[in-house]
Amino acid sequence: MSDWNGKRIMISRMDSIGDVMLTLPMCEWLKNNYPNATLIFLGKSYTIPILKAFKSIDEIVDWDEFQDLPTVNKLSKLHDLKIDAIVHVFPNKEIASFAKKVKIPYRIGTSHRSFHLLTCNYRLNFTRKRSDLHESQLNFELLRPFGLTTIPSMEEVVELTHNFKPIHEDLPKDIQEFIKNNSKFVILHPKSQGSAVEWPIENYAKLASLLIAKGYGVAYTGTDKEGVKFRENISLSSTIIDTTGKLTLNQLMLFIQQASGLVACSTGPLHISGFLGTRTVGLFSNRKPIHPGRWHAIGNDTHYVVADENCEQCKKGKPCKCIETIDPERVMSFFV
Repeated sequence: MSDWNGKRIMISRMDSIGDVMLTLPMCEWLKNNYPNATLIFLGKSYTIPILKAFKSIDEIVDWDEFQDLPTVNKLSKLHDLKIDAIVHVFPNKEIASFAKKVKIPYRIGTSHRSFHLLTCNYRLNFTRKRSDLHESQLNFELLRPFGLTTIPSMEEVVELTHNFKPIHEDLPKDIQEFIKNNSKFVILHPKSQGSAVEWPIENYAKLASLLIAKGYGVAYTGTDKEGVKFRENISLSSTIIDTTGKLTLNQLMLFIQQASGLVACSTGPLHISGFLGTRTVGLFSNRKPIHPGRWHAIGNDTHYVVADENCEQCKKGKPCKCIETIDPERVMSFFV
């Protein structure tokens, strides 16, 4: 099909915040090329605030609402969406099977999933694990059936992030007071829910001291469970606050939008910060496939740090904790 205007296209990605963020540029490309197409995103409940913040997405389908339904009801709901094409960005055997059963005409996925041989009629042959491309660029491989001929450069990908804007919502009063009293502040997000090799909390605490000395306020963010893991190791004051467990995802986005900067390892808030144009500093291991070339934040003010670009353990692809040796002074250099 050469013209997808007027058609209904579903993007399927049921995984984490960061992965969903890095799927949004391909959604923007579709909307730019086919402005009259209806773009539907199938995702998990907890990523819905991300999807609502991106205006190029027309409809959101919450996969978690499907989970408890009998199979016949799942199929009926999927059929009623009248989808013309589904793009399996995150391969899911059940969804791929459903898409075939309800006879979605274009079923697009990677050829590297055996179940796609039986469920997808458009299979793209590319590898993520061994590629030097960024994750956001790799997603574009799945758009070749829509007329894409060249994978966008990273500069072009950044241009596709500008329609991201969180929905207005009041922040908790103590956080509003913190913002009022700290004209510039940096967010430190120490944990990653296991998605990355992490920088020790002691280093974040040292960085906080350096930031305070330069007139910044400091705010720690994360879930309540994450906060439990490091609260005893941080000092709090009128210029250093702990917001863990206090913010919804949408409120977190609004808070990041007002910050002077954010520091984190490879995790969802790092990518949110990049999209919002906040100065973003990512802390990475240089080991493939978790290296910054694949997962760095995208945006106009994004940066990353590795401990040693020539780390022998990382080069061999072996587990390595060299990220722990990144000096807080190096990270501080992005804020002076």
